[in-house]
Amino acid sequence: METRILLIGGSAGSINVLMQVLPFIETDISFPIVIVLHRKPHPQSALDDLLATSTQIPVLEAEDKTELEIGKIYLVPPDYHLLFENESIISLDASEKINYSRPSIDVTFESAARVFGSKACALLLSGGNGDGVEGLRNISLHHGKIFVQDPLTAEVDYMPRKAVETLTELVILPPKLMAKYINELKKLQNEQ
Repeated sequence: METRILLIGGSAGSINVLMQVLPFIETDISFPIVIVLHRKPHPQSALDDLLATSTQIPVLEAEDKTELEIGKIYLVPPDYHLLFENESIISLDASEKINYSRPSIDVTFESAARVFGSKACALLLSGGNGDGVEGLRNISLHHGKIFVQDPLTAEVDYMPRKAVETLTELVILPPKLMAKYINELKKLQNEQ
């Protein structure tokens, strides 16, 4: 089944996982990657630069009305929700926090489920609240692929554990297998 977008959501403990996984994602991926992390606004935030040190794939902080490009990683900026207007245009929204968070993983995942349907794929990483679980459920209901960090490997296991306890049809992966799984999404697409 074709993948048109890969979403990665996380909170406490997820940056370490991304730094382990990003170096092994092949640079010729055939879809954009959108990363939603809970983080506080900071004028000197350089998280996009930090993530860029671990991959040859271009890492950009998403801006309002950005046109998504295949083979790039987009990081949702702090204090904004990210929504998909269609399969190629994103918008930023400063409405109320969801699950005490802005950006909210649920908001972005649910928006992707509506726009991409079965072509969405989402990964939920380490974190300390339930944000992302409903978003994963929505993607699953639209027949997209969902996977989650093995809670036993998470620095803060609440978020992935809640997903495992609540959802079916999800793949549970330790960080060392995540890049392989992501790279296989591309291979599956090339075989179609």
